[in-house]
Amino acid sequence: MSEKIIVLKEDDAVSMLLGDFDSNIKLIEKLLNVEIITRGDDIKIKGNDSDVLKTEKVINNLLTLIRKGGQISEQSVRYVISTVDDEIDGEIECLIKDCVCVTVSGKPVKPKTIGQKKYVDFIKNNTITFGIGPAGTGKTYLAVALAVKAFKAKEVSRIILTRPAVEAGEKLGFLPGDLQNKVDPYLRPLYDALFDMLGAESFHKHMEKGSIEVAPLAYMRGRTLDDSFIILDEAQNTTPEQMKMFLTRLGFNSKMVITGDITQIDLPESRKSGLIEAVRVLKNIDDIAINKFTEKDVVRHRIVQEIIKAYEKFDMRNNFKNDNKESKRKL
Repeated sequence: MSEKIIVLKEDDAVSMLLGDFDSNIKLIEKLLNVEIITRGDDIKIKGNDSDVLKTEKVINNLLTLIRKGGQISEQSVRYVISTVDDEIDGEIECLIKDCVCVTVSGKPVKPKTIGQKKYVDFIKNNTITFGIGPAGTGKTYLAVALAVKAFKAKEVSRIILTRPAVEAGEKLGFLPGDLQNKVDPYLRPLYDALFDMLGAESFHKHMEKGSIEVAPLAYMRGRTLDDSFIILDEAQNTTPEQMKMFLTRLGFNSKMVITGDITQIDLPESRKSGLIEAVRVLKNIDDIAINKFTEKDVVRHRIVQEIIKAYEKFDMRNNFKNDNKESKRKL
């Protein structure tokens, strides 16, 4: 059993660190198996050596965020705890500095994890960026935010958002309305992100002018996309032929972001995913970046992280069993 005392500075926002009804401190105590006592400007940590050391690091990283003007939430506390064994001390404050853009409601859009920060930097510094990872990691939302920022700064003249409508299959013909009406439900997440960044009125105005386009992937064939910020969402559901078609649409002064989750492929089992193949084929090409998110980068409800972890363990167990069966069969 050991103890460690952290002496707070006068300008530290103690109430923010503690949380409502000491909720942040209670969460740290629960997840790191320590006892934390706050008295005046002192925080005393009690527990075994390694847990006390981790807790000290977590609290210091949270204080860094507070001192740089960041807001502390349950999500940020859990994130800092999840990365306590990683060497991220110097990178934490970068999450505060890097505001991508501001939504119409005045909310700043910032990367909330180191993985998201690297993703944003990759997009800024490369012509083509792949963002691969589980749901809730901000792959599409951050890409749209960067697209809007570039559009407003007149770095590009168009935003083009697309995704394969593979879930529709042959059922599109049975849906009411014209082709746009039929595919709109599959493009809804892209519309939602743009509404957040631009507002509905501005979005529709730019749509009418053709400076913003939201369309299924099939609409990209035969085009050359110059002076554009192009986002391909749900790319795990492209075939290799579709992915190659999309990538070769790239024109001058354009930027591409391709996002997807390779654990949620809806293609028939006989078809390869164009996203998986593209990452293998293009991984060593200059000016193409590949960012892989983990469950630590999930910024939705904490249960989403637990769901992802549970499925990963389940898949690992099944793969192990299948490998054993295959080995026995060969013997």
